[in-house]
Amino acid sequence: MNAERLKIFAAKNGIFLALIVLIAVFSILRPNFFSFANGQSILMQATELGIIAIPAAFLIMSGTIDLSVGAVASAAAITGGLAMAGTGSTLLGFVIAIGTGMAAGALNGFLVSYLRLNSFVVTLGALSVWGGFALLLSGGKTIPRSDLPDAFRAIGTLKVGPVPIQIIALAAVIALGWYVLNHTKFGKEIRAIGGNERAARLMGINVKRSRFLLFVASGAFAAFAGMLLSAKVQSANPTIGSGLELEVLTVVLLGGVAFEGGVGRISGVVAGLLFFRVLRAGLVFLQASPFLQTILVGATLIIAVALDSSIQKMIRGSWAKLGKKAADEEPPPVPANSKP
Repeated sequence: MNAERLKIFAAKNGIFLALIVLIAVFSILRPNFFSFANGQSILMQATELGIIAIPAAFLIMSGTIDLSVGAVASAAAITGGLAMAGTGSTLLGFVIAIGTGMAAGALNGFLVSYLRLNSFVVTLGALSVWGGFALLLSGGKTIPRSDLPDAFRAIGTLKVGPVPIQIIALAAVIALGWYVLNHTKFGKEIRAIGGNERAARLMGINVKRSRFLLFVASGAFAAFAGMLLSAKVQSANPTIGSGLELEVLTVVLLGGVAFEGGVGRISGVVAGLLFFRVLRAGLVFLQASPFLQTILVGATLIIAVALDSSIQKMIRGSWAKLGKKAADEEPPPVPANSKP
């Protein structure tokens, strides 16, 4: 493997090496950090974030972004919680919550895809709208454990064998995302749209519809994550998803999804998710201040954006050099009138 190909490999897979190093460092500092119980706890803490991060990665690959996912999760948790408190039906609560998420996603998708408004501005505004909606609907109060059905509260502690149901849900979403991205026409279209929107249109791809569907999916999965988080904490809080949007963006960029679109892997997003959660868990083990943890989340996002820009430039430069080298080494064409 020559130097340029080695650079490309390192740029694409650096997050996996960073994750291994991070686990090793925390294990040295706290020998009981590397244990089955702590690993399961880290995965449990990663479930809602990961469920939102997979569709968020698709959106960024397509060249757009959704900053409203945390507020949508909160709004869905409240609408679902109120429905359950009023009827005692867990199924109805999930239907109402996911319907809320899909409605929020559809509104974002319509404004961005069909009215061609800037996705950053639209979803930043939606962050405030849906966050305020959750507070208005609940009166700023938490729906307590006693008002929620037993079946819903049981989801927070339900296990299939030794594995919590939340981890199984995360694994299912990851598997679905991997399959759609790598083995369906829709997944190929998403990369094509993010890589070159004009070329994608000329290829016959319905860019507006594809992005609209991605926003609807983003809202639905954010709502699902909000309900799982409510079941985990055994209550529905109007700010339960606060801050999730920044964590999701950090995870996706750490996972190697190019902010400019067109590039990304589900395996990288999973590695970014684990890196982020291992970092948070390690800081807790080291008894770091919660305020310091908040600072580090912001710093990690800045580093992820900087690395994304540098890595994409490095990869483009290395591929350009490889292309030039291949052209230099190619033998000159034989004239048509020459004899063998």
